[in-house]
Amino acid sequence: MRPLNDSGSLDLGRDESLAKAEIALLSVIFVSASVLNGAVLLVLWRQRKHASRMRVFVFHLCLADLVVAFFQVCPQLVWEITDRFAGPDLVCRLVKYLQVLGMFSSTYMIVVMTVDRHQAVCNPMVKFRRARSRLNVPVCFAWGVSLLGSLPQVFIFSQVEVAPGVLDCWARFIQPWGLQTYISWTTLVIFVLPVITVVVCQVRICRALRGSLCQKSRRRSYQGLPLPSRASGGAGMSKARVKTLKMTVVIVLAYIVCWAPFFTVQLWSAWDTNAPKETATFTILMLLASLNSCANPCIYLLFSSHFPKRLLALLRSHRKDSTHDEVILVSTLYMSFKNASESK
Repeated sequence: MRPLNDSGSLDLGRDESLAKAEIALLSVIFVSASVLNGAVLLVLWRQRKHASRMRVFVFHLCLADLVVAFFQVCPQLVWEITDRFAGPDLVCRLVKYLQVLGMFSSTYMIVVMTVDRHQAVCNPMVKFRRARSRLNVPVCFAWGVSLLGSLPQVFIFSQVEVAPGVLDCWARFIQPWGLQTYISWTTLVIFVLPVITVVVCQVRICRALRGSLCQKSRRRSYQGLPLPSRASGGAGMSKARVKTLKMTVVIVLAYIVCWAPFFTVQLWSAWDTNAPKETATFTILMLLASLNSCANPCIYLLFSSHFPKRLLALLRSHRKDSTHDEVILVSTLYMSFKNASESK
């Protein structure tokens, strides 16, 4: 999404050198997000019969990040190359809908993942009863909110004449408050409220773990028993659960780091008429938000010691049916994953 001017449309002139930098950056993000999330999805799909609840969340998070790659980054890349939106009004509305759908789904999948970890730690009995149901309600909730929350895009954006004889896919906002309201509302529902939710959940998780650990330590001290070893995790939790909690924290931090500059720039450009909308720093900061779709599969990789082995096993099982180029691609991907895990 580009920064808009006060009328909600894009300025006609553009810096060609900046446009080339945008195209290069978007290309790298698109290829990286597609390959990384596609590889994780492939392995998780092959292991779906034995997938844990956390892996189901990671699967849908990767699916949401693929939506970002193909329906947000890719159209924006084509848009930068052509300098104008090449398509009819219906395609314009559909692209704008799918762009925000990717933002919603990736964000709210992180929210429901964090809430699920909160339930597992703070309300384990409630979490256990819900786990017995085949329907994954949090995942359905995340996709439902995303599908509904993106609907206003269909009515806000359309193919409009931004200059005599020049058509583009942009919005016309009610003056003087339409643009500010749109940007503020988008920031609230896609960034502010989700961040508040996940931060509150993480704080409560930390308090619950600290309280449980202190209580168990005092009980063991009164009974003269040795303190539990770190091998079992904090507060008597398994190492696997502790690892999933750490992974959730890192995913949340990566989301905040990647998306905070984007929404800050959007709010600045909407509320300050003197904001430097066309500077390189301003533009690149907005594009870096899509890096979150590359970061999520990398985070899962760093916290999953079995993933490279499963990817290699998948490569071997399909080696006879794969072309030479595909074998080189997946082998290179595996070696990069292995080096990343060892460097950690």
